[in-house]
Formats: sequence, C-alpha cells, structure tokens
Amino acid sequence: MYHPPIGLRTKTLVLSLFLLGLPWLGYKYVWEMEKYLRYGQEKTLEGTTQAVATALHERPKLFDKQASFLKQVEKGRDLYAYPLNGPIQLDGKLSDWDEYSHKAMEYGSDNRLFLAQNSDSKLHFRHMVGKYSGYLYAFFEVSDASVVYRGRNSLAVDRNDMLAIATLAPDGKFRRYVIANMQDGWLSAFELPEDPTLDTPVKPEIRIQGQWKKTDVGYNIELRMPLEMVGSKLGFAIHDVNDKNSRNVEAIVGTSATDSADKLGTVLLPSPEIESIIKGMGHNNSRIWVVDIHGRVLAKSGNLHDGGGVWAEAENEPQTFWSKVQQKYLNPLYYKILTRPPDDFVDALKDSTELQGSHIQQALSGKLASTWRLTPDKKAVVLAAASPIWIDDKVMGAVIAEETTHGIRTLRNRALEKLFNIILLVMSIGTLSLFFFASSISSRVRKLRDQAEQSIDSQGRIRNAIVPSPVRDEIGDLSRSFANVVGRLSQYTHYLENMSSRLSHELRTPVAVVRSSLEHLSLQSIDSDAMKYVDRAQEGVKRLSLILSNMSEATRLEESLSNAEADQFPLSKVISGCIAGYQMTYPNEQFAFTAPSEPMMMLGVPEYIAQLMDKLIGNAIEFHTPGSIVQVKLIQQAKHAILTVENLGPQLPENMAEEIFESMVSVRNQNTQQKPHLGLGLYIARLIAAFHGGSIRAANLADGTGVVFTVTLPLQAS
Repeated sequence: MYHPPIGLRTKTLVLSLFLLGLPWLGYKYVWEMEKYLRYGQEKTLEGTTQAVATALHERPKLFDKQASFLKQVEKGRDLYAYPLNGPIQLDGKLSDWDEYSHKAMEYGSDNRLFLAQNSDSKLHFRHMVGKYSGYLYAFFEVSDASVVYRGRNSLAVDRNDMLAIATLAPDGKFRRYVIANMQDGWLSAFELPEDPTLDTPVKPEIRIQGQWKKTDVGYNIELRMPLEMVGSKLGFAIHDVNDKNSRNVEAIVGTSATDSADKLGTVLLPSPEIESIIKGMGHNNSRIWVVDIHGRVLAKSGNLHDGGGVWAEAENEPQTFWSKVQQKYLNPLYYKILTRPPDDFVDALKDSTELQGSHIQQALSGKLASTWRLTPDKKAVVLAAASPIWIDDKVMGAVIAEETTHGIRTLRNRALEKLFNIILLVMSIGTLSLFFFASSISSRVRKLRDQAEQSIDSQGRIRNAIVPSPVRDEIGDLSRSFANVVGRLSQYTHYLENMSSRLSHELRTPVAVVRSSLEHLSLQSIDSDAMKYVDRAQEGVKRLSLILSNMSEATRLEESLSNAEADQFPLSKVISGCIAGYQMTYPNEQFAFTAPSEPMMMLGVPEYIAQLMDKLIGNAIEFHTPGSIVQVKLIQQAKHAILTVENLGPQLPENMAEEIFESMVSVRNQNTQQKPHLGLGLYIARLIAAFHGGSIRAANLADGTGVVFTVTLPLQAS
C-alpha cells in the first residue's frame, strides 16, 4: 500500500496545531473569570437593594396600611394607576391612551354586579387608570347597544346610563360619585349623600372633569380627578338602562361593588416619595422596584435596556486604529464563537404592576435573596436581587434591583478579544518561525539529496562531488560525511574503471611471451602426449587474447568518445545501410526493417551509431529462436527518434533490465558458451547512446515471447 511522504514542513505545521491548545486554555480561564464576575455582580446588586431598603426602613407613611392588610390581590378588582408620560387631553377620543392600550382590561359578563330578570344586556367595557401630576386619569370604552341619557328635567341621576365611582377617601370617609350626562360633552358629575336612605339632594362635583362621547358601539368616558379625592380603595361601575320609558337598570358591570367601603377594591398609586428616593439610584444602571407585601409595584426607576450593569463602562472604550481594524476584520471571526449582548431582548416585566418570584418571596419573608433568569426570547440573562423593608419589626415590602449581564458579557468578550489577539500574534509568529525553520532544514536536506543523486549516474558512476556544508550542525555533519563517502567511492570507482585498461596493457607482454614460447615449442619434436598439452595451452592463450581485445575495445571507445567531433547525418540512411550489411553477414537469418521516408537528421557520429547497431543485432541473433525474424523499427516521435530491435527467444531475468548495460555483466550460460564474453557489448551500446544525448532500455515483450531493446535519440530541428 502506497503511503505518500510527509515533509518536515508538513510535520512542523501539524505540530504547530498543538498551539491551538493555548486559546482553548485562555477561553476556559476567561469563562472562570466570568463566574467570579457574576458572583461579584450578584453581591453588588444585593448591596444596592440593602442600601435602598435602608432608606425606606421605619417610614410607614410611604406605604398604604389598608392595602397591606389584604390577603391577596385580585386582578381587575384591585386597580393599579400606571404612571403616565404626560397629561391626557380630555376629548373622549381615547387617542392619548394608545401607547397604554395594552395595559387596559376588559370587563364583561364575568364582572357583572347586577343583571335584571329577563334582561339581554350585553354591556361590557374596556378600562384603565393612570396617574400624572397629582391627578388620577381613567377611561371607559363602553359597548352598549342603547345609550340612554339623563332626562333634561329629571332630578334623578340613577335612572339612566351612568358611571358610579366609590372611594374610601384619605380622611377615612366613604364617598360615592356618579356621572350622568344629558348629552355628549363635558361630564356632569355629582356626589351622592353619605346615607343613601335619606332624601338628600345630590351635589355637583366639579373636581371630576372629562368628556362623554357617543360612539358607534356605545360611548366613551374620559375623566380625571385629583389624587386628594382618592384613598386606598376605589371602585367603578357602569349602569346600563335600555328603556327610555321605564328607565329601569338592567345590568351593572364594574370593577367592584360601589355600595359599601368593604366591597371596594384597592387602588395602588405609585408613590412619588418612594420614586424620588430610588430615582437617585438610577446612576448605577440598574432597574429598581419597590413593592408592597402583595408584590404590587409602588415605585420603579431605571430601564434594563438603558443599563448594562456595573461594568457597562466596558462598552464605551475609546476607538483606536487597531480597534477599528479588529472590528472590521477580526471580530467577524471571533464572534463565530462569542455571543454579542443583544439590545433588542424582550423585557417581559417592563410594565408589570405586580412582581413575583422566589427572590421576592424570600425578601417578603425577611431574607436577602437573588436569582438569575432568562428573558422570554432567551437573548439576555437578568440578575435580580431583593431585600426586605422593615417597619416596626414587620416586613412591609421589598426592594428589587435588576441588571442584565451585558456588562459582564461585554467585559468577557473584550478579554477574549485581547486574548485572541495576543494568541493570534504569538501563534502567527511561532508558526511562521517554525515554518521558515522547517523550510530551511527541508531546503538543506533537499539540496543534500539533490547533490547525492547528481553525484552518481544511473550506472552507479561517481560524476560530481558533494560540496560539504560549513554549517556546524547535524545536517552539516551529515553533508560532510556524505562528501567524504562520495570522495572515497569516487577514488574506488576510478580505480575499477581503469583496471581493464591497466590489465590489458600489463597482460599483453606476458601473453605474447607465452604465445611465442608455445609456438617455438610446437616446432620441436615432441611426442603426441606432450603435444596435446601444448595445443591446450595455445587455445587458452587465444581465449586470453580475445578477452584482452574486448577489454581494449571498451577502453578505446571511452577514450575516443571524449575526443569525438559530432556532425549532422541522416539516421534512417545509416540504419538502413546497417540492416543491408547484416543481410549479407548473416545470410541464414531473417530481418524485418521499417523506417519512415524522412532522413531524420541528427547530430553525432554515424560510425558509432553503426557500432551500436552491431552490438544490438549481435545480441539479438545470439539469443533469438532459430528461424525467427529479428524486427528492427525506426519511428519519429516529436523531436526524438525511437529505434527498437525485437527478437523472439528467452526473456530477461527478473531485475536485470538495467544491470545488463553495466560493464562485465552477462546473462549467458558460462558453461555452454564457445567463446569468452565479458558483457561489454551492451555496455558499449549504452556509452554510444549516452554520447548522442539519448538512452537505451531493455524489456520483455508483453506476451512473454521475447525481448525488445529501445533506443531513444534526439533529432535536429528541420
């Protein structure tokens, strides 16, 4: 199985990935830091509630005592006067109430106080109360199929459609009022006598002001009355009269019964005194509530959307050039992981009139408490702390302070951004340094590899020396060791290459002495037995002379190639001439030759090409199957000539396709050959091909029937 090599640079880059553990550790550290920051924010917020509660301790006038004795608050019956942003224009159109419309409540069949027998009254209305600058404002959007006004000459105010108002005044007296108009327009308000059994006339009440306006579905009442008329209890009731003749009341729908103080619901007015106290705490970016023992809101200051907690100043750092670059290029990457505190989260408690929660319950039981919660859209985390308000050793309410964790999240993000910036810088410098270091090592190793490969050619000869590196490190030591080894191999190879020429030179003289001695000995009269040994000795001398001739031929060829002068000649003509000569030299053999008609001009020595052909043809004839054809083909491919010599016969031994072109290498059977062979024929053919800038290779035929030799030679451009 093939495994692709992995370079030093790749390994270094992979190892540098372990540096990614640094941002992970930093990330975990910052998360731990955020836990401690949240704990600190929780304790700070608890301290804020305690400070506000301390300012409210032992101040009973700030709390409504009567409301404090209620066992529970009933929605719809007990009213809450919402703080208004401005005065209401009393025109009966109700347009000024649009921004508060979601706070209004519907009163219908579930709120009936009276329904006459056989009456089909569908009376219902929408209503809310608010407070602004010493006045209690209210509106009633009444749905009534038949509006019956008070008669113009009638002294009675209760035999028509009307609005009944009852309150337990601040002086402790129960007072009742009615609004009974003769027509659309300014309200006609009257105060009813304290004792309804007495025949006491009603008195006009000019302090109750507003408008009565008829609509397509009934009528609207818009009014205001001074807060000094409103006590701790308040109730409203709409009386429905449908028959102008009988003028009997058919139905009464209201917030509570208005005939006695005990039946009235409570009204909670946000305390301006408490608001002025907690308003001074608004600078701490918290939202502060003050509630009574029933959880009803007495005062509120601040807004969660406006404050980011005690660390909100972290969001307002000055802008620098680097911070602008970071926001534009790096933050989009960082915030794939981080979460940015949103500004558009849903604040479900923004307009609440009653608060609940475990922290509030614990505060109302006398304990300091805090809690964390998610907003309904799960975009923000809100911390809430509550502290009890004590009056005469009794809990009369609680202070609740709320903050988002936006400040902490922003501080955490800033810390992570700076951490990521530093880590990114360190990792970039470290990775680049490692990369360049690995590149330097890799470059030196590749250079040493290239020198080692170029120092030895494909035949194993030493061609170039390795230049030793002057650097005093392990790679430098390796380079110097390679240079030393290649130098010694070069000396040994030179010795081997010159051995044949030295041997042939040194052996010629003793071979000549032996030959002449044997010739003189053969002329002497010796018996037949002794002559047999003389003949054997002469045969051995002949074989030795042939070996010396072959060795001399290779040596002479190498020397002549170094001094040969190349000329242009037609390759196809030289090859075809050689084939014609082989037909006459080997009359019993068959040759098949194909070549293009073009001359195929090349630069070289034609005599050497002919010598190359001699070696290839001689080898093919020696190994071919008797009677088979030796095929010679010459073709042109691009700027090269491809010469192939193919013969049928035995195949090349395994792994010998390259070695047969080496000197002194032969695949012949030494026991059966008639004359000595040193394996120099194909070696000479390779020398000639290399001299002409070409190459030679051998391979077995695909069908396994023989061997083909392929010579590639460069051609001259025409």
